Amino acid sequence: MISWRKHVSRWRSMAAILIAVSAVSVPVLPARAAEEPFRVAVARFSHETCTFCPGGDPGIEDWLRRGDPATGDAVFRLGSYMRGFVAQAEEFGDVSLIGLTSPIGVFGGTSRSWNQEEVFDYFVGQMLDELREAMPVDGVFLSVHGAMAVRNIPRPEAEMARRFREVVGPDVPIVATFDLHGNMDGEFLRWADGMFVTKRFPHYDARRQGERAARYLRSLMRGTYTPAKAVRRPPILTATVLQWTGQSPLMDVMERARRWEDRHAGAYVNVFLGFPWADVPTLGTSIHVMTDGNQSLADEIADDMEEFIWRVRNDWAHGQFPQPAEAVRKTRRAIEAGGTPVVLADYWDRPGDATWTLRELIDQGVDRILYSALTDEPALDAIWEEDLQVGDPFDRKVGGYTGEQAGEPVRVTGKLVWRGSRWGYQRVAVIAFGEASMLVLTPGYQQNTTPGQLRFGPVEPDDFDVFVLKTRVHFRRGFHETGYAKNMFIVDAPGDWFGTVRLDALEYENIDIREFYPFGESTDR
Repeated sequence: MISWRKHVSRWRSMAAILIAVSAVSVPVLPARAAEEPFRVAVARFSHETCTFCPGGDPGIEDWLRRGDPATGDAVFRLGSYMRGFVAQAEEFGDVSLIGLTSPIGVFGGTSRSWNQEEVFDYFVGQMLDELREAMPVDGVFLSVHGAMAVRNIPRPEAEMARRFREVVGPDVPIVATFDLHGNMDGEFLRWADGMFVTKRFPHYDARRQGERAARYLRSLMRGTYTPAKAVRRPPILTATVLQWTGQSPLMDVMERARRWEDRHAGAYVNVFLGFPWADVPTLGTSIHVMTDGNQSLADEIADDMEEFIWRVRNDWAHGQFPQPAEAVRKTRRAIEAGGTPVVLADYWDRPGDATWTLRELIDQGVDRILYSALTDEPALDAIWEEDLQVGDPFDRKVGGYTGEQAGEPVRVTGKLVWRGSRWGYQRVAVIAFGEASMLVLTPGYQQNTTPGQLRFGPVEPDDFDVFVLKTRVHFRRGFHETGYAKNMFIVDAPGDWFGTVRLDALEYENIDIREFYPFGESTDR
């Protein structure tokens, strides 16, 4: 066992070294006329990378498959973080934004494996070339994720900040927004001046964090804020299905962060809960604090947050969920009792092609199912190659092609009722089968989180008793917290595969999982 005290001492020493250089530095910006607007370069490069997923290492062509990168003003509309930042910056009236060419996303999303090194060099290099042409600038805003994984680049977001720093010099402030599933140590804040992380999962506050980042960056550019920084990394590693902030204790963790911010003007408290399927050396939980020139306060807040998270770790680091057969039996009982609609969330299925729940629903005779969505590009290839039209019969095995964890393909017999583009994919199809059931086929992983997303063509979500979704927590946005679904069952996998809460079954290469709670640390603090 690795003791808590030894582990924390090691991380604190490293974090102190990483952020000491910039802990209390005061940006000295180039001279500028008072009436001139602040020139801010903005860019987005975001990916939550599942290095254990079988989707293959995406290359540049995979990042271009869903569309060309955004350029110019189109960059300002790339996601909620960016839109929040831009809206706040425009309200100031003294900020001029420069959009650097930014990729819109990778085909397959978070189900793809390691990004190739050339992907990172290509897109970041393009941004830096444009940045050099736009110089001088007064500030930089980056919309990133925190869980990107790139071959041969252990800390992509920090490396991105470092490369931007080389171009803008030591005095131009760099600020970024992050997803709370990031894996971060103190390296990013070594090169950047601040970060803003969502405090809610589902991420209702993404736009708000963008707005906060804009206000913070402007204060740095005006010289009215001097960042002092502190980083802590309690050794806790959890699956994202356990990271819902709508219940205690994580709700209390984020509230505690907000209390510190409310009590001390200029304090910003960020908590990363980690993304365990990115096999990177920075894996796990971390706290990042900025204060206005007060290093002792930054350390006090970081220590308090670390202590609190550690005290409540047991109540959010464990979880047990029903297997597909039991989950479907629970669903049948709920239907018989009038408790519909029911949501079945295949939380662990990151590629989206697993058939365990679909097979159980068919075998147990459940009707009025909307299964949205099942990843099956070969089935879509067949539909388009055979030029099936609405009303044509459909009879083939679907899903279950990424390996043992996906289960066996399931034969679905019915008819095609819709085909077209949806959710950024050029080819999506809907198959009617059984008694008033529908199966939605997509070429890549698709996480649907609200009934509204499922209202298209002949699909009317109000007509179904059961929804099968490939989701962990985000479905709560539209099905739980709205009161739409009467029953919800998180469905586990019938094996110790990637995506499940059983992280100790994975073969990590860049961390020793025994150093993390709940997989091997000593509880004697």
